Amino acid sequence: MNWSEKLKDSIPHAEEEDIKKFELQMDRCQKDQMELKVFAETRLRLGFYGQRYDNGQRYDGEETKKIPFISTSKKGHDTEWDAPGMVRIKTPYGKITADQLDVIADLSEEVSDGISHITTRQAIQLHYLHLNDAPETMRRLASVGVTTKEACGNSVRNVTACSKSGICQGEIFDTTPYAEALMRFLLVHPDCQNFGRKIKIAFSGCKKDPCALVSMHDIGMIATTRNVNGTTVRGFEFWVGGGLGAIPHQAQLLKEFVTEDELLPTTQSVCRIFGELGEKENRARARIKFLITSLGIEKFRELVVEDLKKIKPDTRWTAYLDDLDSYKENTVKEPSNHVTPLNDPEYTRWMDNNVKAQRQEGYSMVVVSLALGDITADQQRGLADIVRQYSGETIRATVDQNYMLRWITNSDLPEVYKALKTLHLNSTVGEKIYNLTSCPGTDTCKLGISASRGLAGELAKHLTKQKEKFGPEVEALRIKISGCFNSCGQHHISDIGFYGVSRTRNGFTVPHFQAVLGGQYDENAGAYGLAIGAIPSKNVPKFVDVLLQRFVDEKEEGEKFQNFIKRKGKKDLKATVDQFTTVPPHETNPEYYSDWGDPRQYSIKDLGVGECAGEVINPIDFALEAAEREVFEAQLELDNKQLKKADELAYSAMLQAAKGLVSTQIPHPANDADDIVAEFKKYFVETELFNDNFAGSKFAKYLLRRHENTPTELNEQAASQSVQESHLFIEASFRCQDKLLAKN
Repeated sequence: MNWSEKLKDSIPHAEEEDIKKFELQMDRCQKDQMELKVFAETRLRLGFYGQRYDNGQRYDGEETKKIPFISTSKKGHDTEWDAPGMVRIKTPYGKITADQLDVIADLSEEVSDGISHITTRQAIQLHYLHLNDAPETMRRLASVGVTTKEACGNSVRNVTACSKSGICQGEIFDTTPYAEALMRFLLVHPDCQNFGRKIKIAFSGCKKDPCALVSMHDIGMIATTRNVNGTTVRGFEFWVGGGLGAIPHQAQLLKEFVTEDELLPTTQSVCRIFGELGEKENRARARIKFLITSLGIEKFRELVVEDLKKIKPDTRWTAYLDDLDSYKENTVKEPSNHVTPLNDPEYTRWMDNNVKAQRQEGYSMVVVSLALGDITADQQRGLADIVRQYSGETIRATVDQNYMLRWITNSDLPEVYKALKTLHLNSTVGEKIYNLTSCPGTDTCKLGISASRGLAGELAKHLTKQKEKFGPEVEALRIKISGCFNSCGQHHISDIGFYGVSRTRNGFTVPHFQAVLGGQYDENAGAYGLAIGAIPSKNVPKFVDVLLQRFVDEKEEGEKFQNFIKRKGKKDLKATVDQFTTVPPHETNPEYYSDWGDPRQYSIKDLGVGECAGEVINPIDFALEAAEREVFEAQLELDNKQLKKADELAYSAMLQAAKGLVSTQIPHPANDADDIVAEFKKYFVETELFNDNFAGSKFAKYLLRRHENTPTELNEQAASQSVQESHLFIEASFRCQDKLLAKN
């Protein structure tokens, strides 16, 4: 029995239907019945992402099996068809159950390379994936309540939040239920399907701590309260237009106080405006930060106010507020402050660096530090057992690519430490300087220029060897590394950041990293760092040594690193960088001409087109593809004598096509059947846009007649006619699309 049979009773019906549709699209694409660019955006919206592949080698030197991204080679098609891939698993605000950990661990062994990777946005990625394994992967995940929908592509990405939500001593209130409600509301929402690029959303429980990094997000919420007639009312500061990337922007305040019942509609309106007015052609400027910069925050605020008057009310805006208490986590142990000490200096360091008290007396949170965000399948299964035994229901991923155990009763801390030690997860670095953040870089990303993971691993080892000489002011610093200027490693908001670049030296291409200094991680990513200069990759550890020593020797009393960088100034710091820019001749020291963890001579010839978002596809392309798929499904149901289902699918296919056509005329086509038909009549029947030499007006009547008269009884002939009419309507829609394109 395959997994589909075993899991069929545990997969929600809607999820199974979506997976079947994807299987059908895969088949259509492999038979050249669907455009590759449309299929690419489809798989991206389902979390499946093309990646770089380097001769079966990871840059940490480990062998990995070659897994083509789609098994069947397509003659006549180049590039991506045989490339490996990655699946990104959506884990909103980083929350993961023990059962989900087990399933993801199993999948990492069965369809990937045995490693689960935690991202800087609290999601989980599996690399070196075979796309033909995608449907079963989605089924396995759906069986434990996990989705990959809109984890990639031009969509609303994983909604993030403080990993300490609900247990933090300094939070205003627990943002968990609000993050959950917004995630569910926006998932596959019709108003979020026409973006030029992605939207990232974050929730923070306070302004000071950096757990959620609101200032660098497209949309960010910071918890706050107001006193209204003697009653404390919850709400949020609502921020928009933040983002890192090549051109970082600080978020701007849209509204000082958005109440609980205003949260979902306000976010929906921001998404609608971005979908309507955001850049579509120039992808470099297709994020909301550029739209707000162009319009100005005052104008954008006015647009939101006006748009909120137009949105059709939705019961989901407030329904979740009646159920806030259901988001509270259940614990398996009673609180206790009795701790039996261990005679182990490593345990003492672990307690100092990895353990923090919760606001609930008798409980602690524990950071499980992961090198570069990676965890093996066996470690993850062992961690799931620790969750079940000691904390209850869940664990959370952090924005620093670690896991956080919650609700550990203090008396259990020694046993938790010993259990983690058995799994080799008892690292004592906590979230200090030795626990670096890195994007995948040249390991798997097509845009990677330099080996960010390789450098991060080298710096972690290098700094750990020297940790006895570091004081707390150095250990508290953060280092973040990106493989290119796109800042997936968040180099702009760290004390010391690096991003990959290349330089030609002595007739060779040499890997370099641009140094970025003085970013502010706290206060929700309060400030961005300053680019100083490019350093050969192999000189970066020496540069870090000198920079840290300068900070120790030259800082003023109580001076923070960011203030130290500002006081020293760009000219002074550039002089330090310049000490490390020389590249020796290749014959003298060939090491400089390869990157960290990769002995091959460095090259940027294998750079590709990144897939962090898909190509912008016109909504009509999606709609007509969906219509074709549905009418095919209608034919299958007809063959199976499921006449009512065949008729319903045929009708739905015509509605899909009609809505796609309407999307060429107005930015927000309706979703309700009555409204879709009304808009189709207004823009295509009454204007005769749908008419052509092939009886377009006649085919339009097929939709109008079926909409007005739902059959109460169907024989096989009537159902067959319904399917045939749907085919003809869709063909007429394709011809109408051609006519529209010709006019433009």
